[in-house]
Amino acid sequence: MIKMNYRLLAFAMFAVLLAVAQAAPQGSGRAVNFTLRSVDGGSITPDTVRGDVVVLAFGATWLPLSREQVQSVQKLADQYSARNLRVYWVSTDSESPKSKNYATDTQLRAFAHKNGLKAPVLRDPDGTVSKQLGVDQLPAVVILDRQGNVYGSPLGGLDPERSLSDQLGPILDKLL
Repeated sequence: MIKMNYRLLAFAMFAVLLAVAQAAPQGSGRAVNFTLRSVDGGSITPDTVRGDVVVLAFGATWLPLSREQVQSVQKLADQYSARNLRVYWVSTDSESPKSKNYATDTQLRAFAHKNGLKAPVLRDPDGTVSKQLGVDQLPAVVILDRQGNVYGSPLGGLDPERSLSDQLGPILDKLL
């Protein structure tokens, strides 16, 4: 039986995806149309964030890496707070009480608070938006450029040993 080092595999996958995303020319993304609801009320669409670079970090409270992910999301938001970067954590937890992955807005706010996440928490409970954006694994990050277009490919397989700022910094610095 072959024993796999999943962290090493995730890092290798991220390195390949990062290289592909960095090679994509600015503005090469496709336009998208979506609405994500905030757990604190309101919602965002590509039109409401146009003019800013946006990071959508998709995850779920039931994922083992979620605690590290949301802490890294907050550090990224703090580091780029003065540079017109909007950072959101997007929960894919279900809104259906019948689902084993169910979480209420109150539970998501408590999860964010417990893990130091002050960045807005959005919901994609049926995965419609994540699928539309090409996300095929969690956690994953999608970057929107200033025109509201998807920049590069979704970045999955994020290295839990490195900060999100280190992993996304070269891309974000290029876009900002």
